[in-house]
Amino acid sequence: MVKPLAFKGDKKVKKRKRAPVDDDPSVPSSKELVLAQPDIPEEDDTWTSADIPNDIAGPVIFALPSEPPTCIACDAIGKVFTSELENIVEGDLATAEPHDVRQVWVANRVAGTESFSFKGHHGRYLSCDKIGMLSASSEAISPEESFLCIPTPETPGTFSIQTLREKFLTLNATSKTPEVRGDASEITFNTTFRIRMQARFKPRLKANKEEKAREKISRKELEAVAGRRLDDDEVRKLKKARREGTYHEAILDVRVKGKHDKYAS
Repeated sequence: MVKPLAFKGDKKVKKRKRAPVDDDPSVPSSKELVLAQPDIPEEDDTWTSADIPNDIAGPVIFALPSEPPTCIACDAIGKVFTSELENIVEGDLATAEPHDVRQVWVANRVAGTESFSFKGHHGRYLSCDKIGMLSASSEAISPEESFLCIPTPETPGTFSIQTLREKFLTLNATSKTPEVRGDASEITFNTTFRIRMQARFKPRLKANKEEKAREKISRKELEAVAGRRLDDDEVRKLKKARREGTYHEAILDVRVKGKHDKYAS
């Protein structure tokens, strides 16, 4: 189930869980049930920058090189406009986060291609027509709703967004209000965007978190596997072995040692 976006400064509401009522005395009380529950980490709602096209997934914002910094947004009827970024540190686009759901687009790979589609908050897709006008009123994905995200070699961590007509989205900062069009014929400073995304969707960060989660194991779990109580030194060695990938050999050594100690006594 897709969770609603959380913005910086929002208060997190903790849901209360009710334990089932049972007259059976063998069933632990509600207090015991709560204490027995393992700690469940909260969803990571921090934002990071996409570094390569394969990183791009889930909620994103397109941070634009304007002054002041802005991003691509759309309203409920599909009009695309630039929206000023408020959650940003000293104008650095690499720190930008959205403060308005209209600034957020959901990125998905178009099946069988290297292109991406970007769905707005109202459920319609970003599109670029033949004259370079952007809109977000299409309910389906066609070539006009498909975009290539090309890494900019001169500025790592940034992208130029190319349309099916091999034109680039570009910032027009000459007007009073910055505008974005899709009719630039070459990559320039104004076509260089930074794509910010939720960290939990970034493949490498996601893999690292899953790996760290696998590394975590409690003393109680280690003792259950070993079949006996462990001293502090044994716990440290087993946890280290789990991190280094030699856990199975280490636990076998602990079991053998336990048997030897048993017979020796």
